[in-house]
Amino acid sequence: MSTDLIKSRKKLNSVSTLLKKGKYMPAVQAVHDGLILFLKNQVMKTERAEFEDILAKVAYTLNSDKELRKIYPLIISYTPGKERALLDSMRELLQELQKALNDSVQDDLQAIVAQKKAALEKGQEFLDAEEWDKARSVFDQLVSDFSGDTDLKADIADRYLNAGRYQEAFNMLDDALKDDPNAIHLYNRIGMVLRKMKDYETAEKYYLKALTLTTHDEYLHYNIGRLYYDWRKWEKMARSAQNAVDINPDFAEAVKMLKFAQKKLAE
Repeated sequence: MSTDLIKSRKKLNSVSTLLKKGKYMPAVQAVHDGLILFLKNQVMKTERAEFEDILAKVAYTLNSDKELRKIYPLIISYTPGKERALLDSMRELLQELQKALNDSVQDDLQAIVAQKKAALEKGQEFLDAEEWDKARSVFDQLVSDFSGDTDLKADIADRYLNAGRYQEAFNMLDDALKDDPNAIHLYNRIGMVLRKMKDYETAEKYYLKALTLTTHDEYLHYNIGRLYYDWRKWEKMARSAQNAVDINPDFAEAVKMLKFAQKKLAE
């Protein structure tokens, strides 16, 4: 028996075990691949008889699996000498399994989105009611459930920021930065939070870190200028505003900032 036929027999004989484990896609793929190996080879009469017997058992096993029948209710027939027809059935079954898998994944994604939305809304209700501990409990559990979701953490941080809970917003953004240390938008947010906390030196450190990642973001330079405005560092404010204007001469707010800083420097 050739190497291909040995591989084919091994794949076909694995189908029952795979189905018992609930591995439907690998089971059908094994039939598909085993058939291709069988069809590409010349077989002796005794070998054909053996494989016809194996294929008949495979078809019976597939038809007997209740879970598989839910996905593919059509009878999988096999007639000796009609292996290509069985191969066509396996291709069709693989497509149905893939469709079912895609639908399942889509359902899971929608469930996750709904779970996040419901928790965010509940946490927001507590923030609006100034029930800070309850809001923190909801948000902390949400972050625990989706620990690597930086966008979720940024969303929660924005909610804290809008509620005037600057320390919570900072903690959430700092945690998000650990997941994605190159996220410019997180540095922008955390700098804004620290500025509102009047922790200007720490805010400056975060902004300077952001500038090591990019120097071509006019909004980053503008936000740094806002920090220096609150900090009353006019020279640095003018430099940041100039950087923003150099990148985008039509940035009206940056132009106003530059003129204001220049006026302060001239006093």
